[in-house]
Amino acid sequence: MQLVRSWHAKTKQISPIILVPGDGGSQVEARINKSSVVHYICAKISNDYFNLWLNMELLVPVVIDCFIDNLKLNYDNVTRTTSNQPGVDIRIPGWGNPFVVEYIDPSRASPGSYFKDIGNMLVNDLGYIRNLSIRGAPYDFRKGPSENEEFFTKLKTLVEETYIMNNNTPVTLLVHSMGGPMTLIMLQRQSQKWKDKYINAFITLSAVWAGSVKAIKVFAIGDDLGAYFLRESVLRDEQITSPSLGWLLPSKLLWKDTEILVQSDQKNYTLSNLQQFCIYIYIYIYIYICICMCTIFCFIYIHKRSRLKFVFIFFRLYYKPGTSINGYPKLIVGDGDGTVNIRSLEACTLWQKSQVQKIYNQSFPGVDHTEILRNRDVLTYIKAVLKV
Repeated sequence: MQLVRSWHAKTKQISPIILVPGDGGSQVEARINKSSVVHYICAKISNDYFNLWLNMELLVPVVIDCFIDNLKLNYDNVTRTTSNQPGVDIRIPGWGNPFVVEYIDPSRASPGSYFKDIGNMLVNDLGYIRNLSIRGAPYDFRKGPSENEEFFTKLKTLVEETYIMNNNTPVTLLVHSMGGPMTLIMLQRQSQKWKDKYINAFITLSAVWAGSVKAIKVFAIGDDLGAYFLRESVLRDEQITSPSLGWLLPSKLLWKDTEILVQSDQKNYTLSNLQQFCIYIYIYIYIYICICMCTIFCFIYIHKRSRLKFVFIFFRLYYKPGTSINGYPKLIVGDGDGTVNIRSLEACTLWQKSQVQKIYNQSFPGVDHTEILRNRDVLTYIKAVLKV
């Protein structure tokens, strides 16, 4: 904590916060006018926008088919872009409003809480004010950076607006998961003069700096989002249409081309032939792990074998001899936070060799990818970074 105190002594006023969520961390609204639907119970027309994600009422048997058909994307192999389903208009509500990233369920039901505990801590313990010194930066998490140019432009403007609203006080960007590399892209596009003026610090929670093997698992069998009543295979139909999933595949910067990621008796798959396994044309395997040129606090999970509580993430999918790769693989686990491999989480430490701005790396053993948003030790450390 001495490093935090010495850094913080240079600041004069508490820094305003912009919260940037990860994959699945933004609300999604839809308006539909469809000529056909996948099931007779699905609505064809809505007079106005309705909450699509996160809406627990849509994640039930049969109804979930309507949800998937409304949320999935279509890929154009000529333009290399995606579009919504015919008759579906999607929007991401609440730009600048922290509530839309504190709760991804507008009803504020417990399963939909996201940055809630961090937001409450900032307000109750440090005197922050929502929509003034706490802002939110939601985006269409289905899409990768090549289709999120509007987000990068708006995020830069939001930083400048928040700076002015708070008596010209530099802004702290507090991000989670995929929000890390998404925010980093925006920062890399700005001049050093701009960053020195507008950016106080870049606090990252379990950021996916170099992808994750879990993305391969989602391509293979889907992900149930931690809900026991949802089937992985059903959700996969929507999940594999998201370019962001391809963007989150393991990066060549930290995974070798010869490293086996999917193993079977018929064929092994590495980064060099992974597209054959995913059978999905819109894949670009890169994550930015280059310098930021601003003060960074990397909050990550590290697996320490002396601890009783461990968190893992897969480093390989293994199919038993004689089984099809369309079946359910064994997930061979390694160190990570339950979602992101440790080598990806720690990639931020590699930047210190290339930038003069300090990088503080703080680990929280046994804290998983989502628990890091509410863990008491994490909240205490964030307060130590921000508190005057």
